[in-house]
Amino acid sequence: MIGMGGRVERHRIGVVGLGMALKPHLQSLRELQERVEIAACYTPSEERRDAFGRENPDLSITDSLERVLADKSIRSVLLLTPPTTHQDLVQRCAAAGKHVLLEKPLEVTVERGRQAVAAMEKAGLRFGIVLQHRFRKASRRLAELVGSGDLGALVSASAYIRWWRSPEYFAQPGRGMKARDGGGVLLTQAIHTLDLFQSLTGPIARIAAFARTSPLRRIDTEDIVCAAIEFGNGAIGAIDATTVSYPGFPERIELACENATAVLSVETLEVHFKNGRTERLEGSSAGGGGADPMAFSHEAHKALIVDFLDAVEQGRHPAVSGREALKVQVLIESLLRSSDEGRPVEIEP
Repeated sequence: MIGMGGRVERHRIGVVGLGMALKPHLQSLRELQERVEIAACYTPSEERRDAFGRENPDLSITDSLERVLADKSIRSVLLLTPPTTHQDLVQRCAAAGKHVLLEKPLEVTVERGRQAVAAMEKAGLRFGIVLQHRFRKASRRLAELVGSGDLGALVSASAYIRWWRSPEYFAQPGRGMKARDGGGVLLTQAIHTLDLFQSLTGPIARIAAFARTSPLRRIDTEDIVCAAIEFGNGAIGAIDATTVSYPGFPERIELACENATAVLSVETLEVHFKNGRTERLEGSSAGGGGADPMAFSHEAHKALIVDFLDAVEQGRHPAVSGREALKVQVLIESLLRSSDEGRPVEIEP
């Protein structure tokens, strides 16, 4: 944005929510300081405000969300709050004329997600969702290969998210409970990989799933899920997602196509073409699948934030808009519905 005298004005952004999800966002925003100004940081927790202030004495902290929303110099809000708060906060941001970048998931149900999307679209504001796996270098390369047609038509595709979450993780009050998190392994952990998976394969048309809560934790959400899936073009595959697989293993996407098979393991891509050519793009094998859920690079977050800022400046939708993120919400809801009803479920295109 160009100000008076040709000076480039930084994009002022408010950060709402100072919990576990904050770290990669804050690191990214600080590295983008020539373009972004963190105008205000808010959480309703006085304890978290105090702790955050001690660690970040250079940043402005407020005890009033209303003050953030009323500040006309703040163009966008980064929402890093629990899933059950998203709809209300997004609607409040829309009413205040703020663009929103929202930590996943969009909401805890498809219907609530649609209401949040409708509020932002009606207000003519940009609405991005933090599903950063699409912005990893290897993910982008695989998307290029799929889009170019080099791999040929999809024949079979599978996604494996076999992670571990420790007793300490679930010791936090409400962790793994519907009242706090809104969902289990699908909505809280596997959503990133499932979003990337579906963006590469195209729509999933039918699902037959099993979702259960293991005896390892006192939670009321699912932590073991498996499903057989059928894609719109007739290809078939599988989804396997869990947080009981100690000590946690790299998530993996495999696309078996007419001309080649591509395997994406966290940030490493291997492509084996039937004509003998191979392609390998080396990347990190740490994806947050072990005891430390934040053990990953912030670079994908940074790239996603840049895309969001570009979208605001250019008047376009972010690459992972609220409406785009509805697709993985529909997939997750369909997986759980198939399990609950004990039958295959058709997914409307």
